[in-house]
Formats: sequence, C-alpha cells, structure tokens
Amino acid sequence: MSETRSDKRVIRAAAVQITPDFERSGGTVEKVCSAIDEAASKGVQLIVFPETFVPYYPYFSFIRTPVASGPEHMKLYEEAVVVPGPVTHAVSERARMHRMVVVLGVNERDHGSLYNTQLIFDADGRLVLKRRKITPTFHERMVWGQGDAAGLKVASTNVGRVGALACWEHYNPLARYALMAQHEEIHCSQFPGSLVGPIFADQIEVTIRHHALESGCFVVNATGWLTDAQIESMTSDLKLQKALRGGCNTAIISPEGQHVVEPLREGEGMVIADLDMSLITKRKRMMDSVGHYARPELLSLQINDRPAVPMEPMNGLELAAAGNGAPGGETNERE
Repeated sequence: MSETRSDKRVIRAAAVQITPDFERSGGTVEKVCSAIDEAASKGVQLIVFPETFVPYYPYFSFIRTPVASGPEHMKLYEEAVVVPGPVTHAVSERARMHRMVVVLGVNERDHGSLYNTQLIFDADGRLVLKRRKITPTFHERMVWGQGDAAGLKVASTNVGRVGALACWEHYNPLARYALMAQHEEIHCSQFPGSLVGPIFADQIEVTIRHHALESGCFVVNATGWLTDAQIESMTSDLKLQKALRGGCNTAIISPEGQHVVEPLREGEGMVIADLDMSLITKRKRMMDSVGHYARPELLSLQINDRPAVPMEPMNGLELAAAGNGAPGGETNERE
C-alpha cells in the first residue's frame, strides 16, 4: 500500500462496548464475529474492541487478593489466546470476508506467560501487528508479563496508518510519542469495563481527547461492559460492585479533540462515525507535534525496538568479538 494517501478519504469506524462471555469457552469469540458481521452491514471499515476482550479482562485480579486468585488465574491460562491459533484464524477470516480492519484485545498465552496483547488485522485478513502492553498496571502485574517496544509500531492498513495502546499506556507520553512520530492517522485505544467508578470514564475522556489534539489524529476508543449479573457473580461486596459500574466511555474523537458522535457510557452497543481524514491536515497545519512544531535538536525520543527475548544466539563474528577477537574466547596476546 502506498504511503501517500488522499486527504479526501472518509473512513467509517466503529467502537464496540460489549460484554464478554464468562461462562462458555469460545463464547466471547462468537460475540466478536457477530459484532463484525453487524458492523459490516452498516458499512464499517474499521472496528475496535475493548482491552483483552478475549476471553475477558481479568477483573478477578482487581477485586480479589493474590492468594485467592489462583483458580481464576489458572482458568485464564486455559482460555487464553495463542497467536497464531484458532482465535486469530476465526477473526482473520471475518476481517477478510468483510474487508474490514479489526483491532482486538486478547489475553495472549506464550508458553508459561500471559500478556495483554493488541492485534490488528488488515482488510485482507493478515495480522499486521501484534503488540504487548509494555507495563501492566497495579493489580495487572500479578497476571501479565511486560511487553517490549518491538510492538510500538504504526501499521499501514487499508484504512490508513493505525496505531494502538491499551488503557494507562496512554499516561506514558513517550509511548504515545513513538506512535505520533510514525504519523499515526487513526489511534485505537482500548480500556476494560469500569474499574473505579465514574472517575474512570472522566479519565478516559481527558486522555483520548488530549491524544487526538496532540497527535492530530482520530481516536477510536472501546471500553468493556459488565452486566449486573456478571458484577454480582464476581463479588458480593457492594463497594467493589460500585467500582465496577459507571466508568465506561466508548467514543470516537476528531483530530480537533471533539466527539464525532455521541459517546456510549451505559449498556452494550456500537458507536459508529465517518472519519473525514482531511481534518488531520487541518489540525496539523496549525500544530504538527512531530513536524513543524517539533524541536528535535532540543528534544527527541530514543527507542529500543528490539524484541525482548530470553536467549539470542550469537553468530561467528559476535562470538569472536566477545572473545577479544579470537575464536573460542582465546586472546591473540603472547604471554
């Protein structure tokens, strides 16, 4: 796909506020596929789902002590997503069938570890980006491992240059700047359902509108939703139940920091809007944070985007360098 794109494009985007299926393995994936089908019937070209929606966000880690979380943690391991695998295949096929870009949050299992992972499927079904949340937040550190900057990439897709961050990664300005510097056009943000009550929705509002203004891009934000029955099944503590209500904010924001359409804060549903891509240039004409408004000779970002791996084989030249220039670690000096 060409990197040069017309400003006259209009992209129809959807952000989905939806409940997971806690009861049946695979039920949440079926809900994802049904939502993609519904969005396709409405002409949607880009759809965004909530944070770690498949199989579900680990709410248990927020409301229970670590010592009491073992069984739920083990269940999450059993139902977590292997990439690639059956779940990615099913979503890939749906994306290809409807020529739709799909941004999906999953709990990814990589052998003995779980990760908060964001997947971007292009309109031809290809998985064009897999990234892991770089720092799980507070209670999440008991569940997920840390990601790396190898995934801090903007993907070139059928709808344009698409980037993604999860939840409080948006409070890491350098992570956001890494995407801005790659000229992100549509930012896909993902949050779980309410965790701390209405203040959570207020924080999301500030966060997504600020990023849209600073980056000069559209933001498509999806939050999860929990039914009363689901909340009550997790805890009988009324204070904790209160925290799990009132904090949702599924919305689409323009590069000028305005809601393109009314946000969704209660119940399941889909926020759909047409994104006039010419608004990106309109905003950046005034303030391009990584262009004419930047001062890279004063302030710039360095990034280590190598994947973090536990073992990396060395080639012959590297081995020789490690051994002071001689094979086998021997030196060339005579005693």
